[in-house]
Amino acid sequence: MPLTQAEIAEWAEALAAARRDRVGREPISSSVDLTIDDAYAIQRAGAALRVERGEQVVCWKLGYTSLAMRAQMGIDQPNFGPLTDAMLVAHDAAAGPWLIQPRVEPEIGLRFNGSLHDDANLEEVLGAVGEAFACLEIVDSVYPDYQFRLEDNTADGSSAAQVVIGPALRRIDSLDEVSVVLRHNGADCGSATGRAASGHPAAGVVWLVRQLALQGLHLAAGDIVITGGLTRAVPLDFGDHIEAVFDDETHVAVHRGVERD
Repeated sequence: MPLTQAEIAEWAEALAAARRDRVGREPISSSVDLTIDDAYAIQRAGAALRVERGEQVVCWKLGYTSLAMRAQMGIDQPNFGPLTDAMLVAHDAAAGPWLIQPRVEPEIGLRFNGSLHDDANLEEVLGAVGEAFACLEIVDSVYPDYQFRLEDNTADGSSAAQVVIGPALRRIDSLDEVSVVLRHNGADCGSATGRAASGHPAAGVVWLVRQLALQGLHLAAGDIVITGGLTRAVPLDFGDHIEAVFDDETHVAVHRGVERD
């Protein structure tokens, strides 16, 4: 049976408390038979808690659009989650000190000039793109060692924690050919092209608009979507610096300060 509204609210509060207190917790699916619909209901309730605190949803994230990320996490399909203004990090700034077990992956972000209807095709999605950005997503899971099912991860906002929206990419007409190199403390640790995200960064958006429509939502002018990790995610430990270089010219970076006492 689907979770009740009271159970959905209870699980959303539990996930929020785990993040607030920087403690891990067992996956929800270890306690209940969690469906993907239940998971998105918990995700929406968690987003509502953030809005009640004064945050605003400003972006959407796609998760597990690349084979590299699905293989790393043992996930067989994509998901999505919201990002709020409180999750934005400036280029080359420090990630939040409250993170539990952050990892970083390079992504291409898309900002849309127009709204998209729920049956938009790839050509229509590309026609609505105003700018493309070099991005780093900082994922962070409340589940120890990132051990979870897709439903658990979805309930937890697809591990959304923070995102660095860096400089605009020079080209948007061939995003599938954009190259990226990920560097961890100066050493190359991954490389890919834009086609690692579902064959084309905009392809995931075609899927996203249909999924949002099921929740009575849509992408509007000004919305930003980060389109999924292009390489495996790497840990962001205390003192680390992570940088992605797109097309050998566009840099986006984040670092983590020393551990607090």
